[in-house]
Amino acid sequence: MQRAEARPRQHPEGAAPGGGGGGGGDRPAAVAGAMDPTGLLEPSLYTVKAIFILDNDGQRLLAKYYDDTFPSTKEQKTFEKSVFNKTHKTDSEIAFLEGLTIVYKSSIDVFFYVVGSSQENELMLVAVLTCLFDSLNHMLRKNVEKRSLLDNLDGAFLVVDEIVDGGVILESDPQQVIQKVNFRVDDSPLSEQSVAQVFLSRLILSA
Repeated sequence: MQRAEARPRQHPEGAAPGGGGGGGGDRPAAVAGAMDPTGLLEPSLYTVKAIFILDNDGQRLLAKYYDDTFPSTKEQKTFEKSVFNKTHKTDSEIAFLEGLTIVYKSSIDVFFYVVGSSQENELMLVAVLTCLFDSLNHMLRKNVEKRSLLDNLDGAFLVVDEIVDGGVILESDPQQVIQKVNFRVDDSPLSEQSVAQVFLSRLILSA
């Protein structure tokens, strides 16, 4: 099983990456010192702040937020629109907005986004993004587009939950993700019955 390393993140001391001098970059010294007298941010396993999927008009299809950076649905959707406007016409795969690191990927008429802090390792976020896309590509039988995704939205939420839980990366192997949501490679896309079976099996295991 290939699991993403849930290791503490390493943060630069003093200045932000690429910054010079000992002034602490853009981060107030009082904030850094309050968390750690050495000036280092506290290590954290909470790598992912949000995962969302938008259509080609920037409208939300699926979203999961893992902290209170954007506490209300209105704030979340405003952020998503800003991200979409910044990214949907570019060829790059990473963006920086509102102090956050965003990695993204598009397919036909949908856009996939994974959000982390400005200090986050982009490779960890890309691992989540790749696993999400490959898992859905598998589930949707290589037909990753808006209508297919909406028809299998329950399964898509299950996929997201198997990859990230509360901001912590659980899995980066698409095969393992698919197995955990009770989806067989040769089956048709998740039906309501198979989704119900997954929830039932979880209830039995947690009982």
